Amino acid sequence: MPYVFKKYYPWRNLLFFFSEGALIFIIINCVFLFWAGAAEYRELLSIYVFRALVVTVVFQLCFYYFDLYDHTIIPIFSDHLLKVLQTVGFGCIVLAFVYYLFPALSISLKIFWSALFAVGLVILGWRFTYFQLLEHRIFDQPVALVGTGWFAGQIVSAIEDKKDSGHRIVAFVGDKDSPMVRNGLPVFDNVSQLRRLCEKREVEKIVLALDERRGKMPMNDLIQFKFMGIEIIDAVGFYERLTGKIMVEKVDPSWMLFSDGFYVRRMTRMLKRMLDITVASAMLVVSLPVFLLSAVIISFESPGGVFYRQDRVGANSRVFNIIKFRSMYADSEKDGPVWAAAEDSRITRYGAFIRKARIDELPQLINVIRGDMSFVGPRPERPVFVSELTQQIPFYSMRHALRPGITGWAQIYYPYGASKEDALRKLEYDLYYIKNLSIGMDLSTIFQTIKVVLFRKGAR
Repeated sequence: MPYVFKKYYPWRNLLFFFSEGALIFIIINCVFLFWAGAAEYRELLSIYVFRALVVTVVFQLCFYYFDLYDHTIIPIFSDHLLKVLQTVGFGCIVLAFVYYLFPALSISLKIFWSALFAVGLVILGWRFTYFQLLEHRIFDQPVALVGTGWFAGQIVSAIEDKKDSGHRIVAFVGDKDSPMVRNGLPVFDNVSQLRRLCEKREVEKIVLALDERRGKMPMNDLIQFKFMGIEIIDAVGFYERLTGKIMVEKVDPSWMLFSDGFYVRRMTRMLKRMLDITVASAMLVVSLPVFLLSAVIISFESPGGVFYRQDRVGANSRVFNIIKFRSMYADSEKDGPVWAAAEDSRITRYGAFIRKARIDELPQLINVIRGDMSFVGPRPERPVFVSELTQQIPFYSMRHALRPGITGWAQIYYPYGASKEDALRKLEYDLYYIKNLSIGMDLSTIFQTIKVVLFRKGAR
């Protein structure tokens, strides 16, 4: 399993996904067995198994792309029921298309509707049970938080905002009057008072979230707890695992130097480059009709060239020329570069559409093939903005350790932003990507990008 899956996606989410897939697969095979009989089922086992696998894959892909595997927030079950039914209906349309192309995979209507009814009942019961477990945080790991300041507040928010975080705070060490203390939980004056909870395993993890550590780290007590089997973890690393980003405000050069990651093996670089060329070449061929149609519309809608070229900062701070379809009127930046706005008057009508649909990004596939960019990586910025942000945001220059990407971890998990504050928030995701880069992470990002493009999220 890719490192990023183990690190970012909680084990329970993976268990839920594969368990639900197994349920769908088993139910469909049970329906086949019921209608066909034991003798015929055994005789045609490989055919029935493959057909069940096709249905399972289609339904799970539909669930994924309709965000039914996002359990960060527990939905109202009636709303979730409606969304499941809509998604299953869409899955039926996809299956009809598959059966039209490959008739050998089709199953009789009697079996199909029986399987659909059985799958629907079991899945809804399965999901209702799982949501109850999440809502009551059953099986969550109990955590004691050392600190009650701003940093601790960020950890509290991260846990409370993710119902599927797998953690629940049971105690604090710090100021009893701090507004960060929630839900009437016990607050201790010092770490040594956690011993009883640790001995009873009512605390299994201690997270160190002190705003100021100098002279305040109870090392002897923490070492004793560690030998008792209690996990001791720094809040920066805990926050990273929980959110998929690195809290830039709380890291320093020594943390960057001694933490795991931030190193890409030669084999990973080679495979990443092969993936870039393969994906970019395939997409260029597939999108050729869109290329030609967009070129015609852009040339007719407003005067100027079809393509828009602009200097961007790439790997090792090398400036290169990025290629995009022109989405603005000619000379839209005659007064100098500015951040894009939500309702930008410089954008043409077709330009607004291709930005939403991400079609304006297609020519960057040429940049990928040329080696200026990667398919997945930090988003390249303009030199003038990079110069400003490097001076104002710590570690901003680290974004240029890799080739920039058409899509990336930050683009997927942070909505489009065009300000210095947004640049800081996006840097948190970019640093996480650089620290944990793997081919599995790239593939995960590409799958997420497909979902974002299909539902037109985040573009401006």
